[in-house]
Amino acid sequence: MKSQLIYNYLNDDELLRISNKIKQVEAATSGEVCVSIKEKKSLLKRKKTVRQFAEEEFFRIGINNTKDKTGTLILIILKEREFYILADEGINSIVHPDTWNYIKDKMQEMFSLGNFCKGIIYGVEEVGNILIKHFPIKPDDTNELSNRVII
Repeated sequence: MKSQLIYNYLNDDELLRISNKIKQVEAATSGEVCVSIKEKKSLLKRKKTVRQFAEEEFFRIGINNTKDKTGTLILIILKEREFYILADEGINSIVHPDTWNYIKDKMQEMFSLGNFCKGIIYGVEEVGNILIKHFPIKPDDTNELSNRVII
């Protein structure tokens, strides 16, 4: 069953636009971008920080299993109004950690204006630009993870 809270933020067309943006970005990079939107933290996970929650989701989805360790997760937790960008070690060994905070701050500005779809697409584009710059598409590249928004 689909979350009802998500429809306060995004409609089906916007979810499709986000998925299409992921597909477009990944056509130019060997990296992977995943967007996961959760309604809330479960009772057992409420004490976890947003980073800890993102790390669990990162492993649950299997982003850690990408061939070159070039996966990135954008995790959004609606009820807690938290989100986090988590990149794998292949990316973090090259990209300065402040990069993710800059992208997150810009996304937050858009979210605070009620532009949730625009904010997520901005995040996907910016993460994608970093991946394209450092991890261009390879001839033998395969899409390792789904481009659909994970709900």
